[in-house]
Amino acid sequence: METLLSSIRSCEICKEHLPLGPNPIVTAHPDARVIIIGQAPGTKVHATSIPWDDPSGKQLRKWLDCDSEVFYDPTKVSLVPMGFCYPGKGKTGDLPPRPECAPQWHEQLLSKMPNIQLIILIGMYAQKYYLKDTAKKTLTETVRNHEAYAPKIIPLPHPSPRNRFWLTKNPWFDVEVVPKLQSAFAKAVSD
Repeated sequence: METLLSSIRSCEICKEHLPLGPNPIVTAHPDARVIIIGQAPGTKVHATSIPWDDPSGKQLRKWLDCDSEVFYDPTKVSLVPMGFCYPGKGKTGDLPPRPECAPQWHEQLLSKMPNIQLIILIGMYAQKYYLKDTAKKTLTETVRNHEAYAPKIIPLPHPSPRNRFWLTKNPWFDVEVVPKLQSAFAKAVSD
């Protein structure tokens, strides 16, 4: 695993597309029981090289009912984005994750993590990539139909502060999905 992580962290496959240059950010361990697959690091995470070290990460840990100690314990939780580097700024937020990363690295990472009990797919990019034809037309429909992917996979919206409108418009998420997420996460990290 260390050799693979070293290769990922020195990857420059899409460097000409990265406004801040390559800084692949990932944590993984063969003993991990949960893998959180997000989108791509933002500028704050790019600067600190600590995954989910921003308001989105704070909200995600709140959804999981998880402290930083457990969240950042790679023997329990692997943090693997769809795009390992900050992709740049778009009109309404960050650009989508670079498409090169997941095909290049995800299968290799997953093959070295045989104890994964729970896969948390954050955002449309992760859901479309991993759920393929079983993903619904929209992120909202996919998250609403979370039971279809249980017990191993839980699809989530992005926990970004930019998603406040989505969360306000979909109050069922906090009532129906978050408690199941918390239960599944607690079970996986304590087994």
